[in-house]
Amino acid sequence: MAPKIQNILFKNGTPVPALGLGTWNSPPGQVTQAVKDAIEVGYRHIDCAHVYENEHEVGAGIAAKVGPGNVKREDLFVTSKLWNTYHLPDLVRGALQVTLRNLNLKYLDLYLIHWPVAYREGDVLFPLRPDGKRVHFSDVDYVDTWPAMERLVDAGLVRNIGLSNFNVQQVQRVLNVARIAPATNQIECHPYLQQAALSEYCRGQGVTVTAYSPLGSPARPWVKQDDPVLMDDPVVRKLAKKHSKSAAQILIRYQIQLGHLVIPKSVSKERIASNADVFGFELDAEDLAQLGGLERNGRICPESFSFGHPHHPFEAEFRKGRR
Repeated sequence: MAPKIQNILFKNGTPVPALGLGTWNSPPGQVTQAVKDAIEVGYRHIDCAHVYENEHEVGAGIAAKVGPGNVKREDLFVTSKLWNTYHLPDLVRGALQVTLRNLNLKYLDLYLIHWPVAYREGDVLFPLRPDGKRVHFSDVDYVDTWPAMERLVDAGLVRNIGLSNFNVQQVQRVLNVARIAPATNQIECHPYLQQAALSEYCRGQGVTVTAYSPLGSPARPWVKQDDPVLMDDPVVRKLAKKHSKSAAQILIRYQIQLGHLVIPKSVSKERIASNADVFGFELDAEDLAQLGGLERNGRICPESFSFGHPHHPFEAEFRKGRR
């Protein structure tokens, strides 16, 4: 049995388990079991999204574990995300209702705008242009989407709302119009992409950072043979040996000590349990400095489909790093 997972408080006082199960890129047919395994070993935080196309499997896993003798729904913290083709305010509630049906839930604990970029409206997740490399854009501005997110809270369908993949200026634009402030900004975060300035800004605004791809997403579909593997980095391996922990445990612990929520993905029960065993040790100041020194602006998820979109959050820095 994994140690009890500690909570972090959102600015509004909502407790959130610091560690959650990520479900992006989990192989079809394995997600239901992964969710059941995670709940069995002590996870209470499940992160999913409409675009992952596996929310029905997540829902089946939750349904198998919620009930008499198992966990209660209110013990779980379930997150999902509004996809880019549903930014039009009139489409937001319908998109959420699809997610709730797929998850077989009556409410979400957290609903995020998945990206600040809007795609052409419709049910095609990536409405590609003829070149097959970029998508058709919509001109909907995410600050117009935000009030529709707030209305989901008013309706009791969502307990908290937030952002994902928003840069500093974009978070500020939402804060400028928000009646209900975003609870979190979920961003790619690991030692090869620290996003320290964004994290510090969010902290100063009371917006909790949630770190995705904390292990460097070694199984991402577009990985290249010569891409660096974070978990094989000599510094990470040295710290794993020092603390008698796995490389994954070092990387997850790092995010927790930065004050971030963290959502590593796995479908292996052994690794799911191991990933939660990170609350019985601490990285010291020298360890943190060594991990902080690994920065290489190594963005795994550049969202290149939407390069050229006026609201792309980090195209400029991505292109600058490739000069």
